[in-house]
Amino acid sequence: MGERPEFGELEAKIGYRFQKPELLKQAMCHSSYANERHLGRLKSNERLEFLGDAVLELVTSEFLYEKFPKMPEGDATKTRASIVCEQSLALCARSISLGRYILLGRGELVSGGRERPSITSDALEALIGAIYLDGGFTSAKEFVRTFVLDDLEHKKLFFDSKTILQERIQAHCEELLHYELIREEGPDHQKVFVVHAMLGQKVIGEGKGRTKKAAEQEAAYYALTGKL
Repeated sequence: MGERPEFGELEAKIGYRFQKPELLKQAMCHSSYANERHLGRLKSNERLEFLGDAVLELVTSEFLYEKFPKMPEGDATKTRASIVCEQSLALCARSISLGRYILLGRGELVSGGRERPSITSDALEALIGAIYLDGGFTSAKEFVRTFVLDDLEHKKLFFDSKTILQERIQAHCEELLHYELIREEGPDHQKVFVVHAMLGQKVIGEGKGRTKKAAEQEAAYYALTGKL
């Protein structure tokens, strides 16, 4: 796939050096890149993503079981789903600038694929799978606990941003909160929705997502954190 010196930067960021660098390269290889270079789908990160998803669910389940011994099974299931959802993982990927290291085909590159939540969240799961294969479960668990399960209170704000924003506005403001679809980006099979969170006629947040609901959630999060 060619040398990418930036991978050394990524290893430094995550505090893990691969014994088999080819696993890291594969974790960062999007299917568009593999297809464009006729490498075949098995050279993309999809199989590593499949593996990483399973490791992530196990580590998250264990974490919730240990940290919240009185949490009912139903609540734990909902909490885990929030933690491992696409938007949440994309937020985690953004914290280590994972998008800049992903190998993309030209079409994905020019259409903003490095910032697309579906791509960055998949790459994060693939990275977890690669660490698992390279260094075992303990190394993968350490990565997940450090970069996915850290700062859960802040992430809870992200998971529940629409509900929290609605409650805050109802308590302190008479104007109505609503969401407006501003535009749609990308081809039909990879459409991205751009939404504004509106307080009356004022834009208080903007979000993007593969669904309108995901875009609204992100817009609400940025409204809460003042990042417009």
